[in-house]
Amino acid sequence: MKEVTTAELQPVTENVRSTPSTPHLAPALVWLMAITCGLVVANIYYNQPLLAEIGRTFGLTESRVSLVATITQVGYTLGLLFVVPLGDKRERKGLILMLLLCAAVCMAGAAFAPSFALLAAASLLIGIFSSVPQLLIPMAASLASDEDRGRVVGKVMSGLLIGILLSRTISGYVGAHFGWRTIFWAGAALMVILTGILARMLPRNQPSFAGSYGSLLGSLGTLVRDLPILRRSALVGACMFAGFSAFWTTLVFFLEKEYHYGSEVAGLFGLIGASGAFAASFAGKSADKKGADYALNLGILLFLGAYVLLAFGGYYLLGLIVSVVILDVGQQMAHISNQARIFTLLPEARSRLNTVYMTACFIGASAGSFVGGLAWSHFQWLGVCGVGLAFVSAAYLLNRFYGRRALA
Repeated sequence: MKEVTTAELQPVTENVRSTPSTPHLAPALVWLMAITCGLVVANIYYNQPLLAEIGRTFGLTESRVSLVATITQVGYTLGLLFVVPLGDKRERKGLILMLLLCAAVCMAGAAFAPSFALLAAASLLIGIFSSVPQLLIPMAASLASDEDRGRVVGKVMSGLLIGILLSRTISGYVGAHFGWRTIFWAGAALMVILTGILARMLPRNQPSFAGSYGSLLGSLGTLVRDLPILRRSALVGACMFAGFSAFWTTLVFFLEKEYHYGSEVAGLFGLIGASGAFAASFAGKSADKKGADYALNLGILLFLGAYVLLAFGGYYLLGLIVSVVILDVGQQMAHISNQARIFTLLPEARSRLNTVYMTACFIGASAGSFVGGLAWSHFQWLGVCGVGLAFVSAAYLLNRFYGRRALA
């Protein structure tokens, strides 16, 4: 296998300045980063168990109100593409604090929104300013030692996963008892509190890129062109996130129709899926010891099995619960393995590598929410399962065949 070196990527690194050695990454700091990732990423997923209630508030159909989830993920994708690369150029702590305050304002805007149009606009901005976790993960990777990088990334990603899944549980409960707007007010307050804590505890972290913002964004194309492993990881991640998002966007509709459950129970399924947090840590350790491909292939196979089970066993509560656990474990194993793999490619460009990878993932997530909503509207649950199986099958084929000749 051909190794890609810094010298081969001179257009990417020509504007790099020298920096002092990074401080030691203490365990307490890893936990702080994990908790921060969980609290911030929750902003993106609060709306999913509440879609039915939001639709009733504004008199919208299921397919139209599901656009709230899609728009939020589109915003997150824009943040990944245009904000996260700044992590290789601007001092990361100051950038993170600024984004958190902007996210707080937008969360309050969503809570106040008197119309669906204003809620959609606020949701787009929430997605953009909630890209903080994708600055913290490369920051953690840069502070970690080579032998511990997979483990550290896995632990920080565990916080991210717990935030994604428990956000659904919490918002479902709050929405059922206090109305859907309350969770957005609470999220705004959490962002303000978190800003104060990070201002005191997060270390300053100066990146190495010294060029202009335009050249920073331009280097993304160079990375995509010159790193076939990055391209393959991005495409696989996009397909996996699409299948994952199709399920979670439509689950609330399935539970309401098939089981007559509301947003509170839909949120509890996030708690069930939190078992995937343990897979994140396992995947990171496996990537350190056995290589990223091992955990990635296992994750894809688990994800595929989960969708097969959902198609045939989703109409039984036990089958649905088991499927959710397997789905989340498979997704996290694949995702952590992909990230561990790309972070070894070019250390001075980790924020941009993460930008390329995560932008692809959330383009996939946005597409999955949209296609999943359409599949539910026209073909109900089996349509959603068919969409999920198609996406994960594409992930398997891409990981098996795409770009292998370039690496030979």
